[in-house]
Amino acid sequence: MTTPKKILATRIFPEAGIQLLKDEGFSVTVWDKNRLMTQQELVENAENHNALFCTLTDKIDKEFLEQCNHLEIISQFGVGFDNIDIDEATRLEIPVGNTPDVLSEATADIAFGLMIATSRKMFYLHKSIERGEWKYFTPNAHLGIELKNKTLGIFGLGRIGLEMGRRCKGAYNMNIIYHNRTRNLLAEEELGARFVSFDELLAQSDVLSAHCALTDETKGIFNKEAFELMKPTSIFINTARGAVHNEADLIDALQSQRIWGTGLDVTNPEPMHPDNPLLSMENVSVLPHIGSGNEETRAKMSLLAAQNIIGFYKHNRVPHLVNPRAI
Repeated sequence: MTTPKKILATRIFPEAGIQLLKDEGFSVTVWDKNRLMTQQELVENAENHNALFCTLTDKIDKEFLEQCNHLEIISQFGVGFDNIDIDEATRLEIPVGNTPDVLSEATADIAFGLMIATSRKMFYLHKSIERGEWKYFTPNAHLGIELKNKTLGIFGLGRIGLEMGRRCKGAYNMNIIYHNRTRNLLAEEELGARFVSFDELLAQSDVLSAHCALTDETKGIFNKEAFELMKPTSIFINTARGAVHNEADLIDALQSQRIWGTGLDVTNPEPMHPDNPLLSMENVSVLPHIGSGNEETRAKMSLLAAQNIIGFYKHNRVPHLVNPRAI
């Protein structure tokens, strides 16, 4: 009888994927403590396993991979993989899988919700009730801004950006512009989306929503210079990665009224410190990185991450492979 492959799950992931691995004969170890593993603990635990079932906040860098070069596959619970040194994993011939497509709708919902919440100052006004400040009707206080017929700019019009565009077009008849490395012909045909330069995107957007991957080119791209090109009535939404924006520059842009408001599901750094000035600003909405956070989506992500591992061992094929050159 062959010894079952040992899988290390770095969190208590949704049971669907974990149970599927067990049903397929794998031995699964789940880190079930109510805290993250230290980097040393991650190394020590991974040393005794064949495969890693991990997520964005696990640091799978060159040093980790050199110490754990025995790993046969890494399966990421998430579509993004900027926490993993892909080049080093490829050099070591360790395939890396992810979970694309299934979280597009859920993340677009969060971007859309943040846009509405920010435009009407919902988070701030909710907290004003808790502070006992709701006394009487004040016609000119805490006014929001209209979204109908405004211009939505999408930075990174992929699957999630397309879903955001669909919501904004359908609900508010928003004009869609976008900036990508390549044209999105589907969005142009379906939504009438117009491809523009990055500077044009900044200058023309009433709402600018970031949906890009985190790369060397996009890291910190929304900085002081970018915010200075935006409309003083504009809203910046980021549900991509916190490092896409420079948070100090974003705070300064809001305080100096170079932009009107912001809605963030991702922050820089994460988690955000509770005394961050963004949390007390009137035109700001912040969430703790919950883009994929509904039961159905997280269960599907867990299944896809498990299927990457099962596919590798049983069919020599990773269904959602990030680095094909590793195999």
